Amino acid sequence: MFFNLIAIVFFGLCWGITIPLTKVAIEAGHHPLGLIFWQMLISSMLLGAYLIFKKERVAHSIVALRYYLIIAIIGTLVPNTFSLIATDHLPAGIMAIIIATVPIMSLVVALLARIEKFSWARCFGILLGVSALVLIGLPEASLPDPSKAPWLLVALIAPLCYAIEGNFVAARAPIKLSPVVTLFGASLLGSVLLLPIATMTDMAVSLTLPWDISRWAIFGSAVGHVVAYSGYLLLLARAGAVFTSQIGYVVTLTGIMGAVLFLGESYGYTVWIAVAMMLAGVALVRPIKH
Repeated sequence: MFFNLIAIVFFGLCWGITIPLTKVAIEAGHHPLGLIFWQMLISSMLLGAYLIFKKERVAHSIVALRYYLIIAIIGTLVPNTFSLIATDHLPAGIMAIIIATVPIMSLVVALLARIEKFSWARCFGILLGVSALVLIGLPEASLPDPSKAPWLLVALIAPLCYAIEGNFVAARAPIKLSPVVTLFGASLLGSVLLLPIATMTDMAVSLTLPWDISRWAIFGSAVGHVVAYSGYLLLLARAGAVFTSQIGYVVTLTGIMGAVLFLGESYGYTVWIAVAMMLAGVALVRPIKH
């Protein structure tokens, strides 16, 4: 139990710190698709090395390739593009709160698809999450520029995609593959698709030496993503979905504190009320242990 507690804090920290790192890369003027290309390429290299070490076979049938493509599109390309676009307009701390809506949106998608059963407690959790977003978007409540409020809707596309992806993998996946193989296949295929776009347009991001802080941020966010996701899978196997779902608390709080400490962001009491409401909503909608 002690190991699980340490692990959930460590991997949550790795995940949460990617949010301010991404903000640094975006503010340096790098194009979102160029950043996504490097994230997917670095992820595929690290995961590929791990699979070679474990001598784990990677499926490459037509069905598997189609599956990787679906995961690459709805799990990375679309959500990360909109998330990075929104990051250019919203504070990193607010983006950390947006990430906390993933479990809430997952439940909404599952209810609409009739995968999960309705309960009043979980419905109240959804209401808390929506109320937290409304509180953040109120004029002069938490955003430095109230005119940026519409970008909250753009930011919400990412957690919606993650929610659709999670429910698809859980209930509609055409084949059963290990999560590491799936992430590797999706990352590799996604980087191949983005290669011509990133190299033949002005969307490319050069990682040639010497590196500035934005390039270290790109590399750090990619490594943090792989470490956090691998740790998430480890915790799922060791501690189950209910315990592991609590990593969302660490991710959100780490993202906010990282934004405060490293980016100099500051927030009024309305943001902290919204954080409390969002985390309470996540606690209510998380999977029920049977």
